[in-house]
Amino acid sequence: MQSHIIILCLWLVVSPLGRGDAAPDYGLALSKAIVYYEAQRSGKLPPSQRAQWRSDSALADGKLSGIDLTGGYYDAGDNVKFGFPMAFTVTMLAWSTIQFWQQLSQHKELGNAMSAIRWGTDYFIKAHPQPDVLYGQVGEGATDHICWQRPEDMTTPRPAFKVDDSHPGSDLAGETAAAMAAASVVFQQADPRYSALLLGHAKQLFEFGRNHLGYYHDSIPDAKTFYESSLYEDDLLWGAAWLYEATGYEMYLDYLSKAGSTGGIRKSLAWDDKFPGVQALVSKLLLQGKIGGQGIWGQYQSNLEELLCNYLQKGNFNLPRTPAGMLWFQPFDNLQDVVSSSFLLTVYSDYLATATGGPKMLSCHAGQVQPQELFSFARSQVDYILGNNPMYTSYMVGFGPKFPGKVHHRGASIVSVKKDPTPVGCQQGFVDWFNRDAPNPNVIDGAIVGGPDENDWYDDTRNSAPHAEASSYNTAPLVGVLAKLASM
Repeated sequence: MQSHIIILCLWLVVSPLGRGDAAPDYGLALSKAIVYYEAQRSGKLPPSQRAQWRSDSALADGKLSGIDLTGGYYDAGDNVKFGFPMAFTVTMLAWSTIQFWQQLSQHKELGNAMSAIRWGTDYFIKAHPQPDVLYGQVGEGATDHICWQRPEDMTTPRPAFKVDDSHPGSDLAGETAAAMAAASVVFQQADPRYSALLLGHAKQLFEFGRNHLGYYHDSIPDAKTFYESSLYEDDLLWGAAWLYEATGYEMYLDYLSKAGSTGGIRKSLAWDDKFPGVQALVSKLLLQGKIGGQGIWGQYQSNLEELLCNYLQKGNFNLPRTPAGMLWFQPFDNLQDVVSSSFLLTVYSDYLATATGGPKMLSCHAGQVQPQELFSFARSQVDYILGNNPMYTSYMVGFGPKFPGKVHHRGASIVSVKKDPTPVGCQQGFVDWFNRDAPNPNVIDGAIVGGPDENDWYDDTRNSAPHAEASSYNTAPLVGVLAKLASM
């Protein structure tokens, strides 16, 4: 602990809290963030594949169920395709693209961002073969986690699990509806036919979810250990909010107006809590003058604004920070929430700055806050992630002079199948690769690891999943924030 304190004190002397002397190369970080999704791809890889150490994998997914379920994304450092967090990832990639369209285009990353979204939505189209049927998982979490293999070598079972009218999953259906609806907005101009196809799926999935209420993990018990859903109301509201964004139909606005709860003051936007996202989308409508500020609409906005005030240390229940200023949410994958909070601060800063009738300020318990202050704090969190921290470590893999080398990721930690095609067995992977005290042979560019502890300390150890594992939903919100930062 004493050495940790010395490192922190030295950092505080040479680096002003929250900002370094030189800004990171946000454009490079943006490019790497999108490349990351190519490393997470499952299925037959395209000729344009940039993460060259990866190859085709899981080409028989769905075959046992008589359906083609190839494609999609692996969720984190394992080889399971969990539909619930995958859909959240795609929704956040789509929101990043919609909100920062011009900035992505300016940096010639718009096409890459759209490709990352489409890789997910193409899979969701396959996974939704009937209006009231949605496949929500391929692979078994338990059997997958006892093996350490490249996705190209998998010998573990690959059963497909679904929800349907007899085995509901309102949360999974609502989140996937949100992903399809948000993506339909992304493709409205570039590919109207594909956009319409996505919107059709989104509408069906929303109706499926609201008409057959239930938790998806009760229908897919294997998912409960890994991605248990605490509520499904937020997912249905999330789906309705994005369907209104895509269509402008009053029926979806009406659904939002009759919500039993606007969620109250939450902690963060995450794969298991969409309330802050719904609150932000409703608040945008308020600030644009499209709905009135009375009743339930005002509740949505006030709940979100109190959360943002708490992030800024100007609220009634301020979020704790580490000694070096990083927001602290939880010991497991803390950067997931740091990234999503930075995204909310960034988009809301834009919503306030472009409000109908002129810029608005955020009203906090500690006083009025200008829109720029929200964005400045978000930037400080991103800078921390990119290396302005006591460890002088970038928590984006492949970015900067120092970054985690022993990422908890099966494919990255084992020599590429292109260099050595010899299959790696289930337990052999642990012996030969997981336990190696050496950096991974493959750099998984753009991955955001779980991050340091509450004292800003990071131990680059592969067996520490809470800190060293990277997840698809960690990077997605960062795409939008980096696009804005890179354009400044």
